[in-house]
Amino acid sequence: MPMDERKKKVLQAIIQDYIATAEPVGSRTIARKYDLGVSPATIRNEMADLEELGYIEQPHTSAGRIPSDLGYRYYVDWLMEKEKLKPYEEEYIHQVFSQKMKEIESVIKQASEILSQISNYTAIILGPQLGKRTFQRIELLPLVPGKALMITIINSRFVRHHIIDIPESITHLDLERISMVLNDKLHGYALEQVKKETMKEIYEELAHYKNILSNILDMIEHLNSDHSTEKVYLGGTLNIFNQPEFKDIDKVKNLLSVLEKDEVLVDLLEANDTVGLSIKIGGENKHQGISNCSLITSTYQVNDEIVGSIGILGPTRMPYSKAISLVECVTINLTRALEKMLK
Repeated sequence: MPMDERKKKVLQAIIQDYIATAEPVGSRTIARKYDLGVSPATIRNEMADLEELGYIEQPHTSAGRIPSDLGYRYYVDWLMEKEKLKPYEEEYIHQVFSQKMKEIESVIKQASEILSQISNYTAIILGPQLGKRTFQRIELLPLVPGKALMITIINSRFVRHHIIDIPESITHLDLERISMVLNDKLHGYALEQVKKETMKEIYEELAHYKNILSNILDMIEHLNSDHSTEKVYLGGTLNIFNQPEFKDIDKVKNLLSVLEKDEVLVDLLEANDTVGLSIKIGGENKHQGISNCSLITSTYQVNDEIVGSIGILGPTRMPYSKAISLVECVTINLTRALEKMLK
């Protein structure tokens, strides 16, 4: 059965109405609100055909219809008209990224906040990959007996904080001595290129501090492990739960099982094998916990190299045209801000 122009208009009307109201849509609603030039009976026939084709479906408790994942996919690919952001939204995004920020982490956090604020959904950002960045500096500061704060700076901009266990006998001067040796031996090395000979030299020079040294070097090694450099930033985590689709406690539990695990979020964002924009709708998503959601993502770059991904997670009933424009605008501004910082 072909998708003729009338069916396309009926499908578009159903999707637009359902996005706006979250209520199943009937033929009389379409006839009343959308000037399609046909009777409710004709619309009803078209809706029956669309249901047979799999583009709409009937919830158990309603006589109306709602879009299926396939219907949303057809809408996004063929029917949707791109909606521009409002001028004040574009100006706000530009102003935020124009501020001087010393750390890349601050820029990423700002991006996640902007995405969540404007969309009212949950923002997910995969931070820049650090594998090709260089070790800049380490500082060890005493906190309380038996604990120290380890501050690691990568490429002058990426800052990581860890609290580590230390023997209570270790003094402030001991920590300074360890920091000095590590900075002397590791400064300027790419994380994945620290040689065994260098590590051996560090152990020999700091033999007296073997216990604490193992902890510190494990942390440095952890920065270069599979997902340690792939930090995930969430913005507006609870926003999505304000949507009527998530009044069902089982849906909430399933979604939380995804949002609570960084490795799952990394997997979702890295599943995008496309450079630029990607839209995964409902069951197209890799993890069952977000089978009632859509994920709009975009890769961002530094000096023509893809270094991370940003995205919006919302219900399948999201205003795709606006959400896509928002993700694209934030991606452009984030890329510019990072390139400016890393010059």
